[in-house]
Amino acid sequence: MKKVFVILLFLAPIIAKAQYVSQVWCPDNGDGTYTNPVINADYSDPDVCAVGEDYYLTASSFNCIPGLPILHSKDLVNWEIIGHALKSLSPKEEFDTPSHGNGVWAPSIRYHEGEFYIYWGDPDHGVFMVKTSNPAGDWEEPVCVIEGKGMIDTTPLFDDDGRCYLVSAWANSRINFASTIVVRELSKDGTRAISDPVIVFDGNGTENRTCEGPKFYKRDGWYWIMCPAGGVSTGFQLAMRSKSPFGPYEWKVVMDQGSTNVNGPHQGAWVHTVFDEDWFLHFQDKGAYGRVVHLQPLSWKDNWPVIGINSGSGYQGEPVLTYTKPKTSGKVAKENPQESDEFNQTVLSKQWQWQANYNQAFGMPTSYGTYRLYTHKLSEDYKNLFEVPNLMLQKTPADNFTATAKIRFTAKDEEQFGGIIMMGLDYSALVVKRVGEEFHLERITCLKADKGSPQTIDLISKLKPTEVDKVDYQPGIHEDIYLRMKVDDGKCSFSYSLDGKKFLDAGSLFTMREGKWIGAKIGFVAAEPMSGAVRGWVDADWFRVTK
Repeated sequence: MKKVFVILLFLAPIIAKAQYVSQVWCPDNGDGTYTNPVINADYSDPDVCAVGEDYYLTASSFNCIPGLPILHSKDLVNWEIIGHALKSLSPKEEFDTPSHGNGVWAPSIRYHEGEFYIYWGDPDHGVFMVKTSNPAGDWEEPVCVIEGKGMIDTTPLFDDDGRCYLVSAWANSRINFASTIVVRELSKDGTRAISDPVIVFDGNGTENRTCEGPKFYKRDGWYWIMCPAGGVSTGFQLAMRSKSPFGPYEWKVVMDQGSTNVNGPHQGAWVHTVFDEDWFLHFQDKGAYGRVVHLQPLSWKDNWPVIGINSGSGYQGEPVLTYTKPKTSGKVAKENPQESDEFNQTVLSKQWQWQANYNQAFGMPTSYGTYRLYTHKLSEDYKNLFEVPNLMLQKTPADNFTATAKIRFTAKDEEQFGGIIMMGLDYSALVVKRVGEEFHLERITCLKADKGSPQTIDLISKLKPTEVDKVDYQPGIHEDIYLRMKVDDGKCSFSYSLDGKKFLDAGSLFTMREGKWIGAKIGFVAAEPMSGAVRGWVDADWFRVTK
């Protein structure tokens, strides 16, 4: 394990503030231009608010915890993860175990009278809101604004006359209708509904089917609803305007794929800056990589927004791939959401999430410069790792990258295992498992894990322990090993090394697959059969993402 000197404790605040620049995807070209996507990771359904020259982004987090990631930028191109608004999800009986695809759908973030608000729809439980005065700090406990099923994609509008409105869409899977956008009035403080919903747009039976993800704005006396329609990977962006929040609204298509390879360009955020520029952030569905974030210029034509570049006579723009960066008052250094982790701090870095509400038995940081992930005891009717809550995962950061982890695996009993995983509806892991007084290096692969399919296990190598405890009570055996996954255009290969220099192949090529409403994720796994034994553990020394 690496040595951690006392000086690191003194420098921790400085280290925490250091800007992270990715080795595998940085959209800032360094010449005043940027290349899309500005965030090449699965920040689905992004929404952004501007506060002076600062921009704050949140995105769907579904069942993953901590939830509601908060990212900060000074130029809409360079982004840093600064926190999360949700520490856990309720009801506990549902979210203490993986509830894939449920939870937080399509949030919105707004700044109003000195406080930040995030609203989201949980399709099974209702509309919720959290708020804070410090987006990088703690957020208040969630408030249920409207109880009920089916409501998703919620955005408030704090009007200049003191009234508050909420726009939302519907999940057909929960309520058996969709493709309609509704508006209702909330109390002035935004904590409860004070009117019934009114349908202001109906896309049923038209090219505007699957209209969803509405965002609510006001500009020069006009109420605007921006929403996508036509399907996630096949659709386009609509703009709707009215002189009343309850309509009627007229609409136009203001962005579609055009001649680009940016399929679907889907729901996002209109941002007006203090430099009198307009921009639009949206996602592109990239299959196994999830929904990545693009930035588009927004211009005006006959009081209609045009998103991207318009080269025709209509109002439809098409996405840009490279463009001039937004104006700023000073130079903004390159910065990207963190990927690599040396585990030198006594808190878990912000890129990591669990599959369910965190339990301290999942794992904890140590003062030794490692993160300890304990083996999760599998249920007696265990089918596959899709049901395991303590997978410690992060988003994939680019189309092509290499992730290498240095770990020590400690086993106290038979069949305890730990290692790295590429997780989705299909998954594959490279793990060290105790068999007798030695370890087996195994590839665990499962196709259609969400359907309860069984795993296949391939033996890669038999390994002698690096070290054996010399104690009387349930001694552990230990393996120091380097585990690696290399991703190239949706294909993942695994390898391992005992010295960190020479890596050996570890099984066949694996085809990545997305998760339930999220992209595939990478990280650590540690588990064991149900028993009364002392748990084993993975001590993760570092996790490094490189080209």
